Parts: sequence; C-alpha cells; structure tokens
Amino acid sequence: MIRNLARCLLALLLLVPTLEFAQAAPPASASCSPLLSHTFPRLQDETPQSLCQYQGKVVLVVNTASFCGFTSQYEGLEQLYAKYKDRGFVVLGFPSNDFGQQEPGSNKEIADFCKNTYDVKFPMFAKSSVSGNNPNPLFKMLIAKTGTSPKWNFYKYLIDRRGNAVDSFGSVTKPTSSSLTAEIEKLLGEKI
Repeated sequence: MIRNLARCLLALLLLVPTLEFAQAAPPASASCSPLLSHTFPRLQDETPQSLCQYQGKVVLVVNTASFCGFTSQYEGLEQLYAKYKDRGFVVLGFPSNDFGQQEPGSNKEIADFCKNTYDVKFPMFAKSSVSGNNPNPLFKMLIAKTGTSPKWNFYKYLIDRRGNAVDSFGSVTKPTSSSLTAEIEKLLGEKI
C-alpha cells in the first residue's frame, strides 16, 4: 500500500513541471486563434486558464513588475479595464522578473501586492519569462508577429477581436494615453 502510494506521488511529481505552461492548448472552440491557443496558470491560485476564453475580445497583454518605476501603471490598466470591459475589452497581466529583477516575489506575494496596492481586477497570470531565450509561448508569438520584443516592464501588445496581434506600445506609453485608447476604441468598433 505504501509502496503504491509512493509510486503515485513520484508519478505526480514528474508531471508537475510539464503542467506549468502548455505550449499550445487545444482550442476551446474551432474559432480560437493560434495566438490565444495557450493555457497559463492564474496568478492567484495557479489554476490553468485557457486564453481562448478571450477570443472575440480586444485584448491588451502587459508584462508587469511590482518594483518598477512604471508600476503605478497598474492604476491606469485597471481604469482601462473598468471603462471598456463591458464593450468586450480585457487586460491580461503577465508578471515577469526579466527586467532589472523587479518582480522577485512569489505568485502569492505578487497577487497580494496587486490586490492590496492597486485593487487589480483584470486577469493576471503566474510569473513567467517574457523575453530572452525562453519567453512564454504567448510572448514568443507576440514578438514574432509584431517584430518587437518587450524592452522593459509594462510593455503592451494589443490584439484584435479575431485574435491577431495589431500593435505594441512601449513602457513609457501610459495605459490611458490617447494613442492607446484611440486604438482600443477603433478595435472595439470593428465587427468580427
């Protein structure tokens, strides 16, 4: 009995690393774009979440960090999300320690910081790499599609309702800037 339990636990431990980031999850429906056909653990509890659930929405993907000069952009990102979410817009946050080691905390510490400091309600995913030799699969595709990789924390990628990467915005572009909000408004007005 104990030997069988030990074997089961060992088998489970061997599976855990493969669950961290699925390269390409099966689409939730036939209409899920390749760009959104990924599954990532949710920041708060590491429950796997398919990005296919955001197909048909205008999506702003942002790499975040808790100890950056741009961290106050969480406030603007939350304002954008609140303003446009009922029209089919979502912000997806991806904490990363890639730039300046400005996100050293655990997923729980990051989740607590986001909730307690900025009352973040938009979806956030587990900490991952977004640049360099091994970016997570979404960022790898965003980099390939736009030809630009994140230069620092709070780099932004905009995805249209069809799941196509449309544009990227640097860290200095505030979430509520007229250039970004004008593009969001334009994409929200397009039909699928």
